[in-house]
This record gives sequence, C-alpha cells and structure tokens, in this order.
Amino acid sequence: MNDTKVSVNFSCQRCLQPIKIDDCFNNINEHTLAELSLPINVNNPDVDIESYESELDHFVPPFRFTTDSVNDNNGFMLLSDAPDNESISQNFRVKAELFDALSNNSEIDYPLCDECADALLELMDKQLKMAEDEWNDYNNYLKKLELTDDVPNIDQLEKELSDLKNDEGRLLKELQALSKEEDALKNAIKTQEIEKQRLENDEEKYWREYTKHRRDLITTEDEFRSLECQLSYAQNQLDKLEKTNVFNVTFHIWHQGHFGTINNFRLGRLPSAPVDWSEINAAWGQTVLLLSSLARKMNLTFKNYKLVPYGNHSYIESLNDGKELPLYGSGGFRFFWDTKFDSAMVAFLDCLQQFKEEVEKGDSGFCLPYRMEKGKIEDSATGNSYSIKIQFNSEEQWTKALKFLLINLKWGLTWVSSQFTEDRNVV
Repeated sequence: MNDTKVSVNFSCQRCLQPIKIDDCFNNINEHTLAELSLPINVNNPDVDIESYESELDHFVPPFRFTTDSVNDNNGFMLLSDAPDNESISQNFRVKAELFDALSNNSEIDYPLCDECADALLELMDKQLKMAEDEWNDYNNYLKKLELTDDVPNIDQLEKELSDLKNDEGRLLKELQALSKEEDALKNAIKTQEIEKQRLENDEEKYWREYTKHRRDLITTEDEFRSLECQLSYAQNQLDKLEKTNVFNVTFHIWHQGHFGTINNFRLGRLPSAPVDWSEINAAWGQTVLLLSSLARKMNLTFKNYKLVPYGNHSYIESLNDGKELPLYGSGGFRFFWDTKFDSAMVAFLDCLQQFKEEVEKGDSGFCLPYRMEKGKIEDSATGNSYSIKIQFNSEEQWTKALKFLLINLKWGLTWVSSQFTEDRNVV
C-alpha cells in the first residue's frame, strides 16, 4: 500500500467558494472535539431568527460529509497526482467530523469563508442587541409592577374574560352569517358576471351590425349623391345639346383667304397655293355628306341623281343611266382631260339647285345668296358667273365658284336648323 499525500479543499457553505483550512485544525484531540460538540447557540423561542435569514444572501443548505460521497464535489474536492488506496485521510476525516458536529449543534452550516463569517457575526450581533432590548423592556416592566400598590381584581378580570369570550362567540356567529352572505353575494356576482358577459357579447354584435348598416347607408348615400351628380350633369348636357345646332357643329363652313373651307378642309386650288388633292377630295366628301343630310332632313329626293357620301371617294350616281360620277381627283395630265369629275361637280350643283328651290318655296322670302344654273354660279354683286368645271377654266375662277357653293350650303344649313328647332340635334 502506497503512502500518498492527498490535498483536500473545502467549500464555503454560503458562497460555495473553495477555502483553505488552517493547519491548526490538523491536531484536535477528542476532548476538544467533545467540547465543540456542545450546543453553540441556545435556541430562544422569543427570537425569530428566520426574520434575519434575508441578511445572508443566497443561503445554501449544508453539505454533510459521508463516506459514500467521497467522489462527489459537494462541499470538498480531492486533488491527487496518484491513486490512493485508503478511503480518506485521517486529517480530512477529523476536519469533516468537526464541521459536521458544529453544523449539527448550531443554526449555522460550516465551514465558512472570512467574508461569510463576518456577515454571520453581524447577524448574530443584531440578534444579541434585540435580545438585550427585550430583556430591558421586561426588566423595566417587572420593576414597575413591583413599585405599584394596586392588586388586580381576579374576579373582575375573569368576568371581563367571560364577556370577551361571549363577544367572541357572538362575533364568530356573525362572521359565519357574513360568510354565508358573502358566498351568496359571490354567487350573485358570478351570475351577474355571466349576464354582463352575455350583454357585452350582444353589445359587440349590435355594434358590428350597426357598423355594417352604417357603412351600407354611407355607401348608398354616396351612390345616391353620385347618381344625382350624374343626373344633373346629364341634364345639363341634354340642355346644352338641345340648344346646339348639330349641323353647325358637324359641318363647320368658313373661309381661309380665297378658299372656302368645310371642317378645315380647303375646297379649291390656286397656283400660289397648290392644295393637295387628298384635302380637296376630303372636302368634297364632307360637302356631299352635308347636302345629303339636309335633303334627308327635309324629306327631299333629288331628281336624276343620288348622292353617295363615301369619305374622300364620294360620288354621285346618275339615275338615268346608272353611271357613277366621282367627286374626287388625283391631278396629272390625264386628269384634266377626264370629264367625269366635271360632270360630277355639275350634277352636285344641280342637286344644290333643287335644294334651293325647295327652300325658297312658300312666303318666307328666304333665298340663297348666289344663283346657280347649268354648272355656273353667279355673283349677284358683280353679275359675274363662275363655272364649277375645272376644264377650260382657271383655278382662281374654279376656286371662287366652290367658295360660293359652300356659302349657299351654309345658308341652307342655317335655314334648315331654324325650321326644325325641335329636332335640331338629329341629322
């Protein structure tokens, strides 16, 4: 069996920090151990030491030494460089038994470090001061009783005690009755709480429904106001449209220098202003559409001809032989020798003449400003006549004839609008 030195470290029972035991504890005889086994602190039933336990922060239950816990780390640990065949050294056993004896015979668990021991001493000083204060109070009261000559009346005190017991019984009965009343009130409160919860649920349901209906009402009112605004806007638009001359809006006839214009399309051509033929064809399409609309408004059917509005490729159909007379051209040398375009313009002037005769019927005295006859338009101011044809004619005279033609159409448009005031918005 090898003799190996074992180093043992104990832990403070309050802060669990390792502590080193003084070497003087290695030599303790049995007499000293027996003296230390005596009670260190005589328990005083009047002193409540538990009220002072808060002074010891993080109070830790004691760790007792047993031979079965040699390998545990509770309270101590063994440090050794080589295995020890003995269970524990004699010095360690003595120290462990000493600390166990001290802990069993006191209210303090040992061992303690210096800091925890100082805190324990402060606690014990407080307990000692409190015990001295109580002793002084009792001693002063005893001296006061010894100096007093009055002897208490035992019978009176017993009678007062009996009365107090009767009062206590009566109060206990009242307390029992009040307890029953309290239970009844608790049951009533519980019932009322259930009813309150039901009413709160009904109230929440009511407010949800109210909010939903309120939102529907606001939405409906918004839609109603929106419809009122739309109706008012539509009524204003209707009044505006009823006062609007649709012919004047749809067919805007004006002039631009030497040219007559319809919807900003120039009708004519000058050497100084060579208008593109696509613009002239579009102007003729608008002109044919206007005369056709005016005739339809008056229920007028042209003799020998039928106007066919077809945009910039409008034409006039001859009812006698079924030929189509185009009111559009493309220019060029061949165009000037093509008589169909001239025939179409003469036919259009003939239709305008029939419209003029229909307008000037009756006693109204209304007449168009320019006379038209056999493909020519006469300027009443100068007495000069201008041919509607482009062949064997100058561009200036042809353009002026077209301008007079548009002026006659504008006058006819104004007359039709004034005669059919109720249906002025219908083309």
